[in-house]
Amino acid sequence: MGDSKPSGGGGGGGSGLQLDLDAFGRRLKHLYDSWRKDESRSWGNTSAFAVATPPPSEDMRYLKSSALQIWLLGYEFPETVMVFLQGGGAGGEGGGSGGSGGVVHVVCSQKKAQHLEAVRRVCAEKSGTVREISDTVREKSGAVREKSGTVRGKNLRGRCGIEMVLHPKPRSEDGSSQMAQVISAIRASGAGSAGGGPVRLGVLAKEAPEGAVMEKWAAAVAAAASGGEGGEGAVETVDVGPALGDVLAVKDDGEVINVKKAAFLSAQALKAFVVPKMEVLIDEERSMTHAELMEQTEEVITDPAKIKVKLKPDNCDICYPPVFQSGGQYDLRASAVSSDDPLCYDSMGVIICAIGARYASYCSNVARTYLIDATKAQEKAYQVLLRAQEAAIAAIKPGTKLGDVYRAAVAVVEREAPELVAHLTKHAGTGIGIEFREAGLTLNAKNERTVKPGMAFNVVLGLHGLTNPEAGGKEGGEANGSAEGGGKEGGKEGKGSAKLRSYALLLADTVTVRSAADKDRWVDVATASASKSFADVAYSLKGEDEEEEDTDKGKRPEAAGGAAEPAVFARAHLRSENQEATKEELRRQHQAELAKQKIEETARRLAAGGLGAREGEGAKRQTGDLVSYGDVDEIPLAMKDYKIQVDQRHESVLLPIYGLLVPFHVCMIRNVTSQQDGGHIYIRIIFNVPGAGFSGSDLPMQKFPDSVFIKELSFKSTDSRHANQVVQLIKTMSKHVRQRESERAERATLVTQEKLQLSKGRPPRLPDLWIRPSFGGKGRKLTGSLEAHLNGFRYSTAKPDERVEVMYGNIKHAFFQPAENEMITLLHFHLHNPIMVGKKKTKDVQFFAEVMEVVQTVGGSRRSAYDPDEIEEEQRERERRSKINREFKSFVSAVHSLWEKDRELARLDLEFDVPFRELGFHGVPHKSSAFIVPTVNCLVELIEVPFLVVTLNEVEIVNLERVGLGQKTFDMAIVFKDFKRDVLRIDAIPSTSLDSVKEWLNSMNIKYYESRLNLSWKAILQNIMSDPEAFLADGGWEFLNLEASDSEGDESEESQAYEPSDLEEAASDDDDDESEDDESVVDSEEEGGRRRVRRRRRGRLGMSWRRRP
Repeated sequence: MGDSKPSGGGGGGGSGLQLDLDAFGRRLKHLYDSWRKDESRSWGNTSAFAVATPPPSEDMRYLKSSALQIWLLGYEFPETVMVFLQGGGAGGEGGGSGGSGGVVHVVCSQKKAQHLEAVRRVCAEKSGTVREISDTVREKSGAVREKSGTVRGKNLRGRCGIEMVLHPKPRSEDGSSQMAQVISAIRASGAGSAGGGPVRLGVLAKEAPEGAVMEKWAAAVAAAASGGEGGEGAVETVDVGPALGDVLAVKDDGEVINVKKAAFLSAQALKAFVVPKMEVLIDEERSMTHAELMEQTEEVITDPAKIKVKLKPDNCDICYPPVFQSGGQYDLRASAVSSDDPLCYDSMGVIICAIGARYASYCSNVARTYLIDATKAQEKAYQVLLRAQEAAIAAIKPGTKLGDVYRAAVAVVEREAPELVAHLTKHAGTGIGIEFREAGLTLNAKNERTVKPGMAFNVVLGLHGLTNPEAGGKEGGEANGSAEGGGKEGGKEGKGSAKLRSYALLLADTVTVRSAADKDRWVDVATASASKSFADVAYSLKGEDEEEEDTDKGKRPEAAGGAAEPAVFARAHLRSENQEATKEELRRQHQAELAKQKIEETARRLAAGGLGAREGEGAKRQTGDLVSYGDVDEIPLAMKDYKIQVDQRHESVLLPIYGLLVPFHVCMIRNVTSQQDGGHIYIRIIFNVPGAGFSGSDLPMQKFPDSVFIKELSFKSTDSRHANQVVQLIKTMSKHVRQRESERAERATLVTQEKLQLSKGRPPRLPDLWIRPSFGGKGRKLTGSLEAHLNGFRYSTAKPDERVEVMYGNIKHAFFQPAENEMITLLHFHLHNPIMVGKKKTKDVQFFAEVMEVVQTVGGSRRSAYDPDEIEEEQRERERRSKINREFKSFVSAVHSLWEKDRELARLDLEFDVPFRELGFHGVPHKSSAFIVPTVNCLVELIEVPFLVVTLNEVEIVNLERVGLGQKTFDMAIVFKDFKRDVLRIDAIPSTSLDSVKEWLNSMNIKYYESRLNLSWKAILQNIMSDPEAFLADGGWEFLNLEASDSEGDESEESQAYEPSDLEEAASDDDDDESEDDESVVDSEEEGGRRRVRRRRRGRLGMSWRRRP
């Protein structure tokens, strides 16, 4: 195979290998059944066959002997001989009859015998037939007892009727004696053949002997054939390679899954790495050789986490080094390699990419061709090839002859482009599995074998030796192209134009055959995620002017109806020497498209009344509901003294007024103060009354419209001790009641959660975590543990009342942020509905661990960077950070597995987002500067409190303010689709981040605008909601477009959709003192490390807007 190590695990000492005994027994039985039936007549009437594997090698190779071992055992055992017999007979003293089922003899080293014997012992324990391990295997000295040279494993007879015989070879011997015993068993197996003819031994004739063991075995077989020729017990060899190929051709369900996983890895490597890499190279006009791109792609395949593929790296490998070809040199054979020439992306160039990934030793393949400024002839050739390959895939059905698959592809080419038939490859691919090329399943016109369910095919079709007459250079360029201009001129035009004259096209996909049809389709295209439509593989380097010229000249292909197709391909334009389009221009084109889409989307949403409702609006307690006492008899006797009394039980204050004690509920008291003056003390009580800042729902006048309200009362007393006590009691009681009412109001809006279902086993657990917001209360704060149960998380500390449950169904976004430059590693959950954490209602719950300990040096002096203690301390911090990050990552992976296994949870589409630090920027979302980072679905800041979580799907537009005035910072205003929701502002973003912010917004399909001033969004949104039809009719958000408005903001502003109202204009004309509001005055100050910006806004911005007549 590609490497000789066992697939999926090491073949070293110990009992690290874990063989799948069920699969071994099932597949061994299938092998013997196929051998006995011999329906294809390819076994040659053999009574035994042998396979021998070579020593380990770093060469990429595919041997049927290794494939058979991996198929049976899951591992490759180098330098091992396996002999399969149709009947019994072990030969020699340790022989004996094996019965009619069959015998498998294995000649191997003692170490490999230990692996096989240990697994046999485990299997024997399960079946109740425990046997002691042979002394030959147990002994480490290398000595082999003469009468115990074999170890039997009869336990497999109960599974598949086959007996195993091990022949351990001591390290000091060459295996001659063990091989002689096996040869005797072979002769004994054919002793009863008709006519006393020679014993027919199956071998793999195409595999040349390699290594001491294979050479020794080949010599033993040759000696047996020559020594007994024509006589009794003679051995005659027969090639059984095709017969073994038929056995390996049909895969079981587990094998099909492995093929699909390998194909998914191949497609993702192409889609998520190769294509973006090539686009960057072309866009930035950088040079990279085919070999360099090959090496980088190979690294991605062997470490799939780099492309976010969740496959174990130990099981992932390449089938062959990735192949990249361009610049006129093309080889469509499977043995092609990537050259050291630079990638050629000239106009009319062709780039072929072929990638083969292997998972658990099962192979896959995908190949795509990418065209740069394709000519009409190139596009036609590609479309014909694409339809031919799709016809071949559609023709793969159980019972169909393999030759008919190739003929279906040829028929398409003959019908649509007869001139291309001579350039078509001579076959449409081969079978694929543990071997990259299953030669017996070649899809060519001569193969009469039939398709069977469970087979897998590498469907490859290509056109070679094509010529592009529109390219420069000499006539008659060769197909394999060694034209001048290669080398360093890979990405440029000029000298290298001759190499574009020759080109080739190639498409390849991995498909598996179903056992039942799905919508008349019998195959699964496992590499379908890598698109091959012309719109997705064709790139244009030309500018719009050049394309218009080409269209006028008729150089663009016509559609089926005869109408000319658009000159611009579906792919984005890329820069070249003839096209100076910058990233900014590309962004503007995309933003123009988003503007049109945004108007249509907003129109649909406003038409449906989708303005949303403001969060947090709920029923508020009416002041009239507050009652101190229901009856005068409820007043305690102790409270009837004629002085200020505080009744904490009824939450009331009794004030002496005109000889009576008048009760007031503490909620009606706004403030209370005391002041000493000479020998007297004054108590001033201020009440909540209409006009004192109450909201409309709290106004007492709603229930008592004809009443007169007391605003404040003052009392004078000589008892300062009692007065201070009263003031303190009122303040304490007022604080307690307000806090209780606030908690009650918060709990009234909570949504009832489902009950947590605890896991029966040991759930995934993450210990020693802190929580934000904290539980509060007195006492020492304690860390807790987070556990993932069946339908939610549970966080608990040692205190029984400190417990938080977060249901999976209530999670809107989940984030995992490992510590890099921060002091904490965290898990953060943003919820659909708020929950209570302690006494706080929150929609954001965070669990974190501190990765660094706060240490203060005694004396305050700084230590040297070369101080050994300082270096050791930094090393400990790095190790602690790495350890905590690994623990969090392991917990996240376990939770992901839990979510994927449960169908109900899978529907929630939950996943932990990891922030993209490289796209982050500094800003002030609340009161202090923070580092804000995007994720896949959100814009977040999870370190500073309060947290920032912005769901990108809820964003209407983004306006970048204070841009273009030479400022060092700018502001971001995020407008949500719910126009009743307050606009979110992020201030003081460094201007150096402007380009990256715009690039990120554009990549997320978020429409953004730029303005030189800050806008009053509250007034703007109110006017939009008051007249949405006028807003849409005047172009929607395009009034923010600076390019469509006067750069100086003149009052006429003919290009803007909105303009100031007549009232605002009149006010501006009448008051000369307010004319200075037409200018933006920006003062910046540094206060506490935060830049505060004060400004006067233009009179025309944020005021009443009206539709232009």
